[in-house]
Amino acid sequence: MIYRDFGKTGLRVSALGFGAGQIGSSDLSEQSVETLLGNILDEGINFIDTARGYGLSEHRIGKYLHNRRKSFILSTKVGYSIPGYQDWSAEIIPAGIEQALKLLQTDYIDIVFLHSCNTAILKNSGVAEALTIAKEKGKVRFIGYSGENEDLDYALSMRCFDVIQCSINIFDQKNIVYAAARARQTGLGIIAKRPLGNCPWQFTTQPYGQYAEEYWKRMKAMNLDLGTSWPSIALRFSAFHGNADTIITGSSKIEHIRQNISLLQQGPLDAHSAEKLINLFQIKQNNWNSQI
Repeated sequence: MIYRDFGKTGLRVSALGFGAGQIGSSDLSEQSVETLLGNILDEGINFIDTARGYGLSEHRIGKYLHNRRKSFILSTKVGYSIPGYQDWSAEIIPAGIEQALKLLQTDYIDIVFLHSCNTAILKNSGVAEALTIAKEKGKVRFIGYSGENEDLDYALSMRCFDVIQCSINIFDQKNIVYAAARARQTGLGIIAKRPLGNCPWQFTTQPYGQYAEEYWKRMKAMNLDLGTSWPSIALRFSAFHGNADTIITGSSKIEHIRQNISLLQQGPLDAHSAEKLINLFQIKQNNWNSQI
């Protein structure tokens, strides 16, 4: 496994992290989730990203990994869905953190993100200040913002966050220079979500209403057809050419995770291939915003 400095946090993070959204599904058995989470850590992945909105995810991470808490970096997201509190209020932030601490069976969380709230909320609600207070109290080691475009731009201008999380992939390159380069200059940790771009190459025709639809249209506009090389090229582009410290992928199957680890071990794309993908995006993009 490749490990990297995580901004100025002092942490060393695996180049491949685990996005724990899928393990929140009640369709997965408890035994399969327990085995998966244990195998993920055994493979050398030391970063797990979850959220309040990911179903059973926080509960299951706490249940099955609390005895290995010191061996991985844990992040979650707050700001909504706590009974008795108004979403995106200053009061819901500490309440969300307390709920997460309980579910995750830990007395601290490495990173807590504000989960894709807009600029108006960042300016006027007191949520960033509440998150900063939680950090000062030691229940949170570092604080972050997860979001895109103008909202991410404003979050960066606040200079209070330690980490950002944003979309970076072949079809979503705006953040490579728009946000990640700025974050790099100020020492923030950078997490790339959607490094595989929702795998739009799996669809032979436009997948209307699917999560991959926008990226499918961009793939066609860029006239990209990489055949069976798609997973390797897409993942390695995000990991080595996207200005991120770690990229997060999710799966309910350990064989998929192992495949991604193997792909990363191939290292960066050759300079010509990477430059071609960057140039194609710049030529074909039509005010393409990053996907939330």
